[in-house]
Amino acid sequence: MQPRNKRILFICRAAVVAALYVVLTYLSRLFGLDSDVIQVRFSEMLCVLPIFMPASIPGLTVGCILSNLLVGNHWLDIIFGSLATLIGAFGTYSLRKIKWLAPLPAVLSNALIIPFVLSYVYGVEETVPFLMLTVGIGELISVYGLGSVLMLSTGKFLEKFK
Repeated sequence: MQPRNKRILFICRAAVVAALYVVLTYLSRLFGLDSDVIQVRFSEMLCVLPIFMPASIPGLTVGCILSNLLVGNHWLDIIFGSLATLIGAFGTYSLRKIKWLAPLPAVLSNALIIPFVLSYVYGVEETVPFLMLTVGIGELISVYGLGSVLMLSTGKFLEKFK
């Protein structure tokens, strides 16, 4: 495949991941799970995709930015939430050879960054360590729970996208 076609394919894959992230965030929002102390964003299951597809790194980041913009989150949440997703995606990609450990950076980056956003931007009254626990639990459910289902059900298919 020619280099130009590879770039176009990379951009298209990233765009599909971003669109899926937005749709799944809205689905979580319908159930009231996308924000608050315990967040179980269905879109966070996509954080396992960097194991299979490098194009998912910008896709996840852009998807997070768009989701946070479209649901009307505070600008600091848009910046730091998207930064947490970007850090997690790069970490997942870095650990892609150890599939059971690879999703951990996505969990940790959100568990360490988002509680400060909840506390200082939205004035959530719980302590930051408690919020780290609750956000971490929500991320474990999304990334490891739902993400594992995604990996197991589509892993062989996604291997083709490397």
